[in-house]
Amino acid sequence: MRQTGQPLLEVRDLNVTFKTNAGHVRAASDISMSVRAGETLSIVGESGSGKSVTALAIMRLHPRSADVTGSVQFDGQDLLTLDEEPMRAVRGGTMAMIFQDPMTALNPVFTVGDQIVEMIRAHEKVPKRIAHDRAVEMLASVGVPEPARRAKQYPHEFSGGMRQRAMIAMAIANSPKLLIADEPTTALDVTIQAQVIELIKEVQKATGAALILITHDLGLVAGVSDRVQVMYGSRVMETGALDDIFYRSVNPYTRALLGSIPDVSSRTRDRLKAIPGSPPSLLRPISGCPFRPRCEMAIDRCAESLPELAVVEPGHWSRCHRSEELIGVGGVK
Repeated sequence: MRQTGQPLLEVRDLNVTFKTNAGHVRAASDISMSVRAGETLSIVGESGSGKSVTALAIMRLHPRSADVTGSVQFDGQDLLTLDEEPMRAVRGGTMAMIFQDPMTALNPVFTVGDQIVEMIRAHEKVPKRIAHDRAVEMLASVGVPEPARRAKQYPHEFSGGMRQRAMIAMAIANSPKLLIADEPTTALDVTIQAQVIELIKEVQKATGAALILITHDLGLVAGVSDRVQVMYGSRVMETGALDDIFYRSVNPYTRALLGSIPDVSSRTRDRLKAIPGSPPSLLRPISGCPFRPRCEMAIDRCAESLPELAVVEPGHWSRCHRSEELIGVGGVK
């Protein structure tokens, strides 16, 4: 459900650099985005494109060795300038994250119920008994059967799908204004994937929260998103409304991603169109456009300069020297 008004979250010129023994790695470069209350923004791209790094920077969950610059305005405050104590009030309170692997996100030595209780009491001064009752209610709300009994169990006693439900219960325990879901269906079978996504959508509808969904699954994106941001080589390549990206894309990388989606309506037995080559090394960035070595439309100019993220039409932006040539030319999907 697309909303109007001031953005709840507004990220401007976010850069994340890691210092390694092999050199400096720029894992996120000049990232800008915004999301409003009730809106779903999906961030897509191949592994290593900078999707999760961006999310962790917003949550301020990077190690101290990371150099993070830019601006992250959330609910009227710049998160990158907050001291750690007020940041903890935001993290898990008004902003929460559903992690990719709940088995590593959940603490194996505490019961699931105790971990949800801890999350609640970290942000609200309530007695442990009341927090425990709420934890059981949260588990019930996300479809965990026998929630009172399950609350006393440890993460290893839950199935993969149930662990992810417990992770969602923990994330929504304090009614956050923004949920960030980082590959929430990884390693789950198709049926459970659908259940988890439907659950996240129900939670969002009930709370009015904004949602940032990080995924490589474009089929998933099509079913839940208001807007889509495509990343490659640590940069935003294209961003716009869902229909702009799926039907009116003017970026060769986005089109290549869309071309790799299986078409179940097709009666032909053509092979899927793979993107040749591999994503770029962030240790040794190439000159010009990061997608140039794999792009069928690359020209000399693409090697000479990095294209700007330019307006195609209101609300639709693309990073490509040849975007104008693709306007109105055969959408992929």
